[in-house]
Parts: sequence; structure tokens; C-alpha cells
Amino acid sequence: MVDDDVELSALMAEYFREQEFDLVVANDGTSGLNRALEGSFDLVLLDVMMPGMEGFEVLRQLRRRSAVPVIMLTARTEHGDRIEGLNAGADDYLAKPFSPDELLARIQAVLRRVGRGAALKSEVLEANGVRQVTCEGAAVDVTSIEFDILELLVRSAGRVVSRDDLTRFLYNRQANPMERALDVHMSHLRKKLEQGRTLIRTVRGVGYLFAAEDESRVEAN
Repeated sequence: MVDDDVELSALMAEYFREQEFDLVVANDGTSGLNRALEGSFDLVLLDVMMPGMEGFEVLRQLRRRSAVPVIMLTARTEHGDRIEGLNAGADDYLAKPFSPDELLARIQAVLRRVGRGAALKSEVLEANGVRQVTCEGAAVDVTSIEFDILELLVRSAGRVVSRDDLTRFLYNRQANPMERALDVHMSHLRKKLEQGRTLIRTVRGVGYLFAAEDESRVEAN
């Protein structure tokens, strides 16, 4: 947990200890980034507003060297801040003040996604030349949530996957029509995979479809 609120960090450490999680705390962005890069952590909880190095910059630097899942924790709830966090590579975004139980549920959802991703590494999924996850023979760097979106789309190649189904798969809840997080992640996947052709199609008002066939080949592993 990287957060300059010492009291909140102490409370969270106590709460997660009761939940059998080990929580390591850093109270500024620079030391938090160093700890995240030095340690072998399952997940990072990252505040935005911190002295020295703010959370968005910590996340950008972390993403250059690590794919560890990140949940942003912040009192800044403006729409643009959420989009900035997702664009920088955050897996989820929770506004302060928050319920510890909700935070725990989101952590467990992210860890389940990561666990599924690891378990599927020996299984080959392929549709339209896409396997997990290389493109034209080159490795594609995806976040854990992008991996899970792609997994569900590839498993359903040629069929429409609704926004509600994707949201339940990722977050264990119903889709909010005003939420843009899913659109941001889809945009990232398209930029990383499509390279001049259409692989992920938006079915307006319904969801998304991964093309089952295409003249081009994308290979993912």
C-alpha cells in the first residue's frame, strides 16, 4: 500500500492482517515505487495525491518495468482522473472514503483474475490467429485485466459478449451504463493487437465481438 495517510495505512494493515493478508506500507511515492519494484507483491494499492511523486507518475514508472496489478485509491473522483488512472495501466479504481470490505472484494476479484491467467498459461487458446498473447510473433505487454478481457473474447470468438457478461466476469457486478473503464481497456487492446485491421468489434448497445476469421494473423501465447 502506497499512501501518505499514515493513520489510514495503519488501519488497513490491521484490517488485512485479520483477513490473512500481509500488507507492506510505504508513505510516499518514491519509496513506494522502489518497494514495489524490489518486492514480489501480488498487488499494489496506490494513492494518487502524495507529496513528491504522485500516484499517476508512480503507476507510469511501475508499468515500464512491472505488470503487477494496481488498484488506485484516491479522493479525486473526477471522471478525467479515473480515465487517467486506467490509461496509465491501473486495474481498478476505488474512491475514498471506501469500505474496507469493498476494497477487499475488489482485491479478491483482481487476484482471481491473475490466478486464472497463470493457470491458463499451459493451455492454448486461439481464434483468428490470436493466442495468449503475442502479435505477429512479438510478445504483447498486457495488464491482468486486459488479459482476462481478451481471454473471454477469444473463448467466445464469433459470438457477441455483452457488457454485462464482461463486467460480471471482471468485477462480479452488473455493468453501469455511465462507466467508461471497460471502453478504455478495449481501446488499449485494440491499439496493441489490431495494427490496421479490425479484431474486436463493438456491437452498439450490446457488447463486443472478437472476429473468428481474418486474412491477417495474430499469434498469442
